[in-house]
Amino acid sequence: MSGSILITGGTVIDGTGSPARADEAVLLRDGRITALGRQAVDDAEVHGVDERIDATGRTVMPGLIDAHTHLTFGEPTGNDELFNHRTEAYSSMLSAYNARKVLRAGVTSVLDADCLWNIGCELRDAIEAGIVEGPRMRAGGQALMTMLGGTAGRMIKDEGRTGYATVVTGRDVMVNEIRRQIKYGVDWIKIMVTGLIPSMKGPEVKVWNIDELRTVCDTAHELNTKVVAHCRNSESTRDAARAGVDLIYHASYLDDEAIEAVIETGAAMCPTFTLLGNLADYGEKVGTAPELLDVFRAEIEVTAKQLTKAHAAGVKFLTGSETGFAVTPVGEWHARELEMFVDYMGMSPMEAIVAATKNGAFAMRMEDDLGTLEHGRVADVLVIDGDPLADVRILQQKDKIAEVIKAGKRIDLTTPIPEHKQRTSDQVRFLAACPLTRSLAFTEEQLERMSHV
Repeated sequence: MSGSILITGGTVIDGTGSPARADEAVLLRDGRITALGRQAVDDAEVHGVDERIDATGRTVMPGLIDAHTHLTFGEPTGNDELFNHRTEAYSSMLSAYNARKVLRAGVTSVLDADCLWNIGCELRDAIEAGIVEGPRMRAGGQALMTMLGGTAGRMIKDEGRTGYATVVTGRDVMVNEIRRQIKYGVDWIKIMVTGLIPSMKGPEVKVWNIDELRTVCDTAHELNTKVVAHCRNSESTRDAARAGVDLIYHASYLDDEAIEAVIETGAAMCPTFTLLGNLADYGEKVGTAPELLDVFRAEIEVTAKQLTKAHAAGVKFLTGSETGFAVTPVGEWHARELEMFVDYMGMSPMEAIVAATKNGAFAMRMEDDLGTLEHGRVADVLVIDGDPLADVRILQQKDKIAEVIKAGKRIDLTTPIPEHKQRTSDQVRFLAACPLTRSLAFTEEQLERMSHV
């Protein structure tokens, strides 16, 4: 049991899109929101409360939901490090260490749709059991790929598993792999619908046909499991929607036909601009070629222009950071997607907050139970020292996060998380000399570390 907390004096943004309400009380009991407004105060006077939080001058809002994370990846600087310099046991411990950082960033729930080994499901269960402190999770297994692979190109083996990927060839193999993943506890099945083909020397291409996509969706849906797809061109977004995919990542360069397919089928969208935004804005500091910076920025601008049409048509948008790579370190960039939605898609701060809270509950498969401050909902609450409706970027500032409450329990934000060092066996010697690969690095500490490799 989580006890009871009365929050008073704050301005409530409830996540539904309704106007903010000044000086609104919120009562939490046993992990749920049990009353708001005058009723919350009256209930506390009659029955008492264990704790009180004075939120005067602050904002009270739902916990953020990051619908695109990779907590098991451990912030690699490239695929070689990810595939060839990790062990299952060490990666599991690193994932548990990183989970605490996510929660302290105000993210109370995440979807981790593909992972190394089956760590995502195990981490989810460890968090639910109270063994590990971290956000509420929904998890996938290895991403499904055809022999052509995904963004790692030829580093993906022709069959079997490589890192976060499983190659499936033929209908029977696809069906059996989906059943295997569901047997071991996944909440979502992920498909890498597009991939890089080195000989083509261009952007990602669609590497699944629509019949294969339908096989995956039909098999997963028959077993009450949803499907998410990585799509980085228009044809992939169109076919993924028509095949029955529930959630589409990226949707890069989509055209009007793809938009119509998404609208008709009701697929939700998670553009994940943050990874590209970090590369475009900071790539020069880590040696990325100037022409690549323009490519990253152009992908955001072109895609956002089209996605704005989808948003106007009522398509559901979720926020996702693709946290877990070196360029999107864990606990640092989860809220940047709200800023990207405002700047590139013209959303209001309130619309961006709804995408990151109420809409995010779709990724958690808890749409009737999570993501808003309403009676009976799970008590995931943030107290923010400032007004995100005036400047949504404030949600990226950890010193402005006064309280994080998950399921009615206050999270310790003051005890430092010890810094960890990189294992020698994780280091990759060619990275410091390779500008393209170095474009995946980010922090000054990581750059300093790489310079001595």
